[in-house]
Amino acid sequence: MSALAGSDGPKSHARTSFSQVRIVGSGLIGTSIGLGLVQHGVQVEMIDSDPRSQSLASDLIGSKETKSPEIVIFALPTGQLEMVLHGEFNLNPKSTFMDVGSVKTEVLLKVESIPGMSDRFVPSHPMAGREIGGASSARADLFVGRSWVVTPTPSTNSESTEIVQDLISLLGATSLVLSAADHDAAVAKISHLPQIVSSLLAKQLIGTKPEWMELSGQGLRDSTRIAASDEQLWKEIIYSNRKILTKLLKDLKMDLEGLIVNLEDSSHIEKMLSQGRIGRELIPGKHGGKAREYSYLPIVIDDKPGQLAAIFNECSTLGVNVEDLIIEHSPGQLSALITLSLSAPDAHKLSDHLGAIGWNVHPIRN
Repeated sequence: MSALAGSDGPKSHARTSFSQVRIVGSGLIGTSIGLGLVQHGVQVEMIDSDPRSQSLASDLIGSKETKSPEIVIFALPTGQLEMVLHGEFNLNPKSTFMDVGSVKTEVLLKVESIPGMSDRFVPSHPMAGREIGGASSARADLFVGRSWVVTPTPSTNSESTEIVQDLISLLGATSLVLSAADHDAAVAKISHLPQIVSSLLAKQLIGTKPEWMELSGQGLRDSTRIAASDEQLWKEIIYSNRKILTKLLKDLKMDLEGLIVNLEDSSHIEKMLSQGRIGRELIPGKHGGKAREYSYLPIVIDDKPGQLAAIFNECSTLGVNVEDLIIEHSPGQLSALITLSLSAPDAHKLSDHLGAIGWNVHPIRN
């Protein structure tokens, strides 16, 4: 994570294989795509059945009507896709079409029912998002450094696939080609199942005494973070991928039942925890590389405005890159603990510098 998140300022207009894009759906993903494209000089038109959403997205990106869009992007729930496919294909029959939905096999069935569309349609899924949806949460850099799956079929022409991959690259993402079946199996395990587990865990908190909730730490926040996601969106995603999820949930149920039966057996508990750690280590690091081992620098700061900004300014001056941070703050406490995740050399460099200029720095943890 850079010291300052967000846009790095105006970008030069890159040469692309397209100049006009029409985006049907003005939510988080559609608007984020629009924001990213206009920074590179692409003319974008935002369309939405909700006039308020369309108006907000259009104002954010400076939407302009497209006469002959080379790409039409469907950035709306899969359940609504059928309502717009025919109309958009009739309106722009020479365009390349792509969707950004979370489940691909169902999309292909809908597209293949329209004669002549499947060879110009490239199913895709950006592996990016935020807990809060809508155009107001959109970011031009949402896809930077993220994977973006494309699932072309044998009937998809190479020209359409290439233009979609150009768009993905322009937005800073890396395209990954999978079959629709492999994609749906993969996201069921690495995205949809975690959403279900997080929501079920957060559900257990309902009715908890408020004074107990004051004890909440970062572990609970991390585990339930995605439970804040839009239930209308996730209802459809889970339903669309229900066949694959059924087996995964049955496997999870078996593990839970096994733990319940063996709670008197400490060795079983240890094995469960050990297997969880092994599974956690399989998650790659940034940009798909091997997960990095960070050093953790604890700093106690005063609970007043400007403290974090001041630390990040020092990071910028030193050329130190903060990969992540955790903030622990108890109610009524006049200080807070922040823990910065950095590479080992950066952690020592920053620790020495901050300590020398008076910050309350504590020993580095590995």
